[in-house]
Amino acid sequence: MIIGKSFGPRTSTVPESSRPQRALILASFVSRVGNGLFNTAAVLYFTLVVHLPAAQVGAGLTVAGLVGLLAGIPAGNLADRYGPRTVWLTALALQAVTMAAFVFIQDWATFTLIATLDRLAATAGGAAGGALIARTGGERPAAFRARLRTFVNLGVVLGTLGAAFAVSVDTRAAYTALILANAASFAGAGLVALVGVPNYRPLPRPEEHHRWAVLADRPYVSFVALYGAMGLQYQAVSLLLPIWLSAHTDAPRWTVAAVYAANSGVCVLLQSRIGSRVETPRQGGRAFRLAGLLFLVSCPLMALTADVPVWVAPALALLAVAVHSLGEVWESSGGFALGFGLAPDHAQGQYQGFLGIGFAAGQALAPLVLTTAVLGLGHAGWLLLGVFFAALGAAGPPVAAWGERTRRPAPAPDPAHARRDRPEEAPLPDSA
Repeated sequence: MIIGKSFGPRTSTVPESSRPQRALILASFVSRVGNGLFNTAAVLYFTLVVHLPAAQVGAGLTVAGLVGLLAGIPAGNLADRYGPRTVWLTALALQAVTMAAFVFIQDWATFTLIATLDRLAATAGGAAGGALIARTGGERPAAFRARLRTFVNLGVVLGTLGAAFAVSVDTRAAYTALILANAASFAGAGLVALVGVPNYRPLPRPEEHHRWAVLADRPYVSFVALYGAMGLQYQAVSLLLPIWLSAHTDAPRWTVAAVYAANSGVCVLLQSRIGSRVETPRQGGRAFRLAGLLFLVSCPLMALTADVPVWVAPALALLAVAVHSLGEVWESSGGFALGFGLAPDHAQGQYQGFLGIGFAAGQALAPLVLTTAVLGLGHAGWLLLGVFFAALGAAGPPVAAWGERTRRPAPAPDPAHARRDRPEEAPLPDSA
């Protein structure tokens, strides 16, 4: 049984529109604008400017991604022990340095080394950032995370639009400007957080707490596996559908851009509204189930774009993506509710770090699974993908109920800790 998780009201009284929340939203927005600038043109820079073969770029990024996973739980433990803001700011500083270093690479070994350091810092930042969201979110961390995701998506969209100009110019100076702008975005995000986000002190930990406790939490491990597998749905839109539209339909090329725009638009418009309705683990389980049913509808619709007249295909693709994006919003909202709601308050960093590992592992496997299993089977592959998502969604409520049963309410807080989310008043925990 997991101790230290209460499903009643939290002791924090941080208002929804508090200054720390606004500061964290702004910091995240700034860093994601930079991500949008860089991610759009990264492969072009490494292949066309640095002149690395595409296969080497892919291999280097794979190595970096796999090694980067190792930072998740250790960084989360550091955030739990020393405070999440400290670890998050350190990770942002490291990413600013590693990103700027990309302008100096000349060979594959240096590229792989810098990319690996960047992924380690990114994974550490994700773990500490999750713990920071849990503390800043007050009584409703999942709702706050949903609102934050709205601005994160908007930042990526704006960054992508800015990168389009540099790509059209297609010069080394233009690509270098994108890289340095992304490095500056990490520094800017850190500055905003340093000024506006409190330095939350670590929470007291029970005696039975240990650094790998999350791995013994079977309900949470099951949820992470579920979350990582359901995460394949992101690349169904970003990777699988564009390939399908290009290879199996006569839809105009602009359809791919329209699909991306529709996906981003639905998420920006609905994430906060729907996320505010999904806070408890039980609500998160039901949200997962609904998401699976929506994916069961959207995947066959995507397959049907190959069977309709050319003038119908774009409209059908947009309809499919709209349904799928609605499912994405419910899926992410359910993930936030379960990810925060099943994690002990004193170990949010460790648990969020493990959740990030599970999601990243799913994303790493997604291209292989989707391109071989789905594209290889054609229409049947799309249908099986929808059934797969529906089955994962159906597992959401039982996993949520299992998680709730294995938690028991934390004891009533000591008056000395009652105002624990005020950084200058909460005591340090006993060292372990």
